[in-house]
Amino acid sequence: MPLGCTAEWTNVLQNRFFFSADRRTHLPRDEIQDERLGKTEQGRGRSGGVLGSEKWRGRWIERWFRSPNGSNSVFPHQWQWRIPVSAAIEPSSPPSPSLSSVSTANSLPAFLSSPAMDMAIDSAPNGDASPAAAPAAQAAPTSTARLAQLAESLKLEHQLVRVPLEHLKKTIRFDYRLAEREFTAVLSSVAEAADSLDSSSVDETLKQLSSLVTRLQGLKRKLEEGGKLENLQVQRCRARLEHLRSVADADKLDDWKDARLNRILVDYLLRMSYYDSAQKLAETGNIQELVDLDVFIEAKRVIESLRNKDVVPALIWCAENKARLKKSKSKLEFQLRLQEFIELVRANEHMKAIFYARRYLAPWAATNMKEMQRVVTTLAFRHNTECSVYKVLFEPTQWDYLVEQFKQEFCRLFGMTNEPLLNIYLQAGLTALKTPLCYKEACSKEDPLSQEGFRKLAEPLPFSKFHHSKLVCYISKKLMDHENPPLVLPNGHVYSTKALEEMAQQNDGKITCPRTGEVCNFNELVKAFIS
Repeated sequence: MPLGCTAEWTNVLQNRFFFSADRRTHLPRDEIQDERLGKTEQGRGRSGGVLGSEKWRGRWIERWFRSPNGSNSVFPHQWQWRIPVSAAIEPSSPPSPSLSSVSTANSLPAFLSSPAMDMAIDSAPNGDASPAAAPAAQAAPTSTARLAQLAESLKLEHQLVRVPLEHLKKTIRFDYRLAEREFTAVLSSVAEAADSLDSSSVDETLKQLSSLVTRLQGLKRKLEEGGKLENLQVQRCRARLEHLRSVADADKLDDWKDARLNRILVDYLLRMSYYDSAQKLAETGNIQELVDLDVFIEAKRVIESLRNKDVVPALIWCAENKARLKKSKSKLEFQLRLQEFIELVRANEHMKAIFYARRYLAPWAATNMKEMQRVVTTLAFRHNTECSVYKVLFEPTQWDYLVEQFKQEFCRLFGMTNEPLLNIYLQAGLTALKTPLCYKEACSKEDPLSQEGFRKLAEPLPFSKFHHSKLVCYISKKLMDHENPPLVLPNGHVYSTKALEEMAQQNDGKITCPRTGEVCNFNELVKAFIS
C-alpha cells in the first residue's frame, strides 16, 4: 500500500458501504444479492452491522477489494487486489526496502487492524482456523521479546547507515553543482557565439564551438565517474541494510556479532590514525563494505596537513562543505583563518597580515569581534612575547586544537559519534562496575577499574548504585550466601565455606590465606553472618 492513502481509504470505504444497521441502501448491490450475505443481512439488527461476524469479515473484505466489473478500477494504483488480504496488509516476506513496501497498518481503517481482523485474516479459506495457528500464537511472545532485544542492540548502529548516505548526498550535490556550472558557461558561450556570428569568421566560430564540445565531453567524463561513485555508495548502503536485517536471523546472529566487533575495532583504529591496521583488519574480516575507510582517508589528508602546519587542505574542505558548516554555525573556517594570520605575524610579515585580515577576517567581524580583536592585537607583539594573553596564541598546541576541532566537525557532518564506538561500549559496561571501592588500594586486581586506562575512561561516569551488596569469594569466584556462608580467618580475610573446606581436605586441615600466605587450622575459622 503506498504511503498517504488514509484519506483515500476513508472516502472509498464510506462510498462503498455504511456500517449503520438502519441504512441498508448504502451497501453494495452485488454484495446484498450474494447468497452468502443473505443470512448475515437478515441478522443485521442483532449483530450490529454487516461486519458483525468476525468469522465472515475477512472473506467479505476480500470480495470487496474486487470491483463489480472484476478489475481493480476502484483504486488508481497498479495493485492486484484479488490477492489474500493477509498478504496485502502484512506480507510474510517483505521485499527490499522501498516506499511501496512499507507496512500499511497505519493507513488501514480501524476494523482492518483489530485483533478480530487478525483472526479472520489468518483463518483458512473455509473460515476454520488452521491447527498450526496455536503454536504460532505461543511463539509470538518469545519472538516479540527477542525482537525488542535486537532493537536495543541496534540503537548504536545509527552511523552505520548514516555515513554512506551522507557521502552519497555529498557526491550528488557536487555533481549537480558541477553540471549546473558547466552548462551555464556553455550556454553563455553559445549565446556569445550567436551574437558575434556576423562579425566573426566561420573558422573562429567553428573553433569556438569545438572548444565547447570538448568542454562538454570533459563534463560527460566527470559525470560518468561521479555516477560510478554514486552506484558504489548506493551498493554500500544496500549492503549495510542487508547486514542489519540479518540480525533477525538466529542462524546468522553469531556471525553478525563477530562482524560488529570487527567494525567497532576498525572504527577505533581509524579514529586513532592507524589506517593500515584498520584496512588489514577489514580485509581479514571481509567487512570492507561495512566500514568507512575512504571517508577517514579523506579526513587523513586534512589532519596530516594541519599537523604539518598547513591550513590549505582544511580550507578547501571547508569550501566544499560551506553550506552545511554554515547551517551548523561552525567556526572551523574562522579558526583556520586566525591561525594563518598568526603564522604571518610569527614570520614578521605584518603588511601581508594586515591585507589578509582585511580580506578574510573582516567578514567574520559581525559575529566574532572579540576574538578577531585579540588576534589582530598580536601585530603589536612579537611571537616570543611574555604576555600570557597573547603568548598562548603562538603556542604549537594551537595546531592540536585545530586538529581536534576538525575531527569534531567532520564527525558531525557525516553523522558519526564524537567518541569511538569502542569507548562507548566500554563505558556502558564500566557504568555497572564503577564503585567507590574501585579507587581504593583494596581494589581487586581482577577488577577492570584497577587499571589506569579503564579508570580514565570511567572518570566522567557516575557510580553504580547497589541496593544490596553481594559477597563473592576471592578463591572460587562464587557468590557467598546462606547456602555457602562466609568464614573469617584469624587475619580478618573472608572466604566462602565451600572453597575453604576443599582447601582443608587437600592440605590435612590446614588453610593458607591466598592474600597474605598465613597458615591456620580449619577449626580456627569463625563463621560470619550476612544480615
